[in-house]
Amino acid sequence: MKELTLVLGIVAIVLVLLLVTSCVKIVPQAHAYILERLGGYQKTWDVGLHWKWPFIERVAKKINLKEQVVDFPPQPVITKDNVTMRIDTVVFYQITDPKLYAYGVENPIVAIENLTTTTLRNIIGDLELDQTLTSRETINAQMRANLDSATDPWGIKVNRVELKNIIPPQAIQESMEKQMKAERERREAILIAEGEKKSTILVAEGKKQSVILEAQAEKEAAILRAEAKKEAMIREAEGEAEAIARVQEANANGIRFLNEAKPSNAVIQLKSLEAFEKVADGKSTKIIIPSEIQNMAGMVKSLTEVGKE
Repeated sequence: MKELTLVLGIVAIVLVLLLVTSCVKIVPQAHAYILERLGGYQKTWDVGLHWKWPFIERVAKKINLKEQVVDFPPQPVITKDNVTMRIDTVVFYQITDPKLYAYGVENPIVAIENLTTTTLRNIIGDLELDQTLTSRETINAQMRANLDSATDPWGIKVNRVELKNIIPPQAIQESMEKQMKAERERREAILIAEGEKKSTILVAEGKKQSVILEAQAEKEAAILRAEAKKEAMIREAEGEAEAIARVQEANANGIRFLNEAKPSNAVIQLKSLEAFEKVADGKSTKIIIPSEIQNMAGMVKSLTEVGKE
């Protein structure tokens, strides 16, 4: 009997410990717990240690408050110009109100997915194909604003929406590839033509510059030759002038010396004969002899004959 009582006591103690342990809850960081009492909302537990009454209170939902990412599969959409394409989106959301998140909508992720699909179809339906392919930022901003406004009553804040892939039909893809190829070829042809044009211009500019430089060099050479010739002529003229001046100066000095020496008539006649002798040595066929020299020659002949006798 005592052993049975002891066993029952131990079991009771274990059950009490288990019950107490189940009533003590620790909420980790970036999480929140929804506490219900008798089926109704009681409070939201934040981070820390909490206690609940057994049997009448329970943790209805454990909510992650971190920013979460959900990637939805591609959805078919139709553009304004009736082109069907597939677009998959990525939504970044965060729970801001645990109570609204717990009681606002039955399945929040499915609700966000359906809301994303309908919103994307409404936005793409107002855009043409080219606008859809080039307006990702605009589409992202519109979707984020619409989703954030729609999910606010659910305690969810949509921080960002991204179009992950835009997949047009195969025929459109081939047409776009051909168009891009033609555009690249056109740009390549333009670049080649511009390069050839610049090359031709540079060659022409080089030839022009070469001709100009050659003309300038020829001009400078001609100027230098003219200046050298002019300088030579000036030097030659100066030399001739100096020679004439010196001859004249010598003649003047000779006349002055003769005047200072006061030569006699015999000396003058003798010098005249010497000059006549030099004249006679020339190649002239006719010689005009002054009368004074003729008289002098006769006198010389007479003196010669007298000397012989």
